[in-house]
Amino acid sequence: MGTALADSGTSASVALPVRNSVATDRLAVSHYGMSIFIWNNPSTTSRDLQALQAADFGWQKTMFKWREMNPDIGVYNFNEADRVVSASNQAHIKVIARIDFQPWWSRSDQTYANARPDNLQWYADFVKVFADRYKTGSPYGHVDAIEIWNEPNLRSEWGGTITQQTASEYVQMLSLSYAAVKSVDPSIMVVSAGLSPTGAYDGSAAPDDQFLQWMYDAGMSGHYDILGLNANAQVADPTAAPGSVPGFDDGSFYFRRVEQLRAIEERNGDLNPVWLMEYGWTSDSVHADRAWYAVSEDQKGSNILAAMQYARANWPWLGVMTLWGMPDPNWTADREEYWWMVSNPDGTDRPALTDLISAAQLNTLP
Repeated sequence: MGTALADSGTSASVALPVRNSVATDRLAVSHYGMSIFIWNNPSTTSRDLQALQAADFGWQKTMFKWREMNPDIGVYNFNEADRVVSASNQAHIKVIARIDFQPWWSRSDQTYANARPDNLQWYADFVKVFADRYKTGSPYGHVDAIEIWNEPNLRSEWGGTITQQTASEYVQMLSLSYAAVKSVDPSIMVVSAGLSPTGAYDGSAAPDDQFLQWMYDAGMSGHYDILGLNANAQVADPTAAPGSVPGFDDGSFYFRRVEQLRAIEERNGDLNPVWLMEYGWTSDSVHADRAWYAVSEDQKGSNILAAMQYARANWPWLGVMTLWGMPDPNWTADREEYWWMVSNPDGTDRPALTDLISAAQLNTLP
């Protein structure tokens, strides 16, 4: 793949109110993050970053689509990436860049669905260009961490039947990308992809614990800084031990599934920190496959604070907790993602965000 940069513009910025030094210091040490959707949404960028500031969340995770930044071989457009990174830096919010969604030219079938490229080196080559643009001291801004793809244990995210070979392919992608990032800026943290807690193995998905062990079997050790895990729970109680609630026998239904996955990491001789790339609860009243385990908006807020409290009290190896999340302003209730969010698309708070901001103001965040 070519690496000539066709830069089609300059970075943009978003004016944010000046925070006092104590609040800025809290952001600097915060280990709380949130998935947000400010990409291609300049009109709501300031609003959402200010909400993170108010909650003392020092990290944001954004989906940086490879296909939009590298639309053709050797052609790059970082206009929107520059804007998102610059605005976040100005707000003193650190950036986790999730990079996936392949460009058309990287697969012979040219599928629009999220799917691995035909040549994994092409992805690593792009990640290197991205890391070089947002390395320490760059005039375009700084990205603090890169998540290498997303949920490769799902056919809908990786393409094709999910097998042990899929895990080997993903580890190849991770290893190539790790080397690429470290070659330009060793301080940028490389995070392994969060895995979907599926609880099933049917070819379209593999359980997160089985897939994680396959990743270690394929040689993942030494090729990542942070173990990325997902903890989108179906069991309402975040403190419930896996298997302890009748009707929820599989550990993947629980927030504390994270403990089981950390144990796999330790058994394989790694002690790298764990970050939650997604966690939360849904209030879905529309989709039958989600509504049966939905909680109220008030309960969602209580669960999130209880999960934060439990994690900080019991998981010394846990770093950033990335909440899922604040919505795209264009989402409507027909999207299942809508119901996991802690605010509404129009920017109004749901109880969960109100609770988080109140805890931050009272200095009682765990």
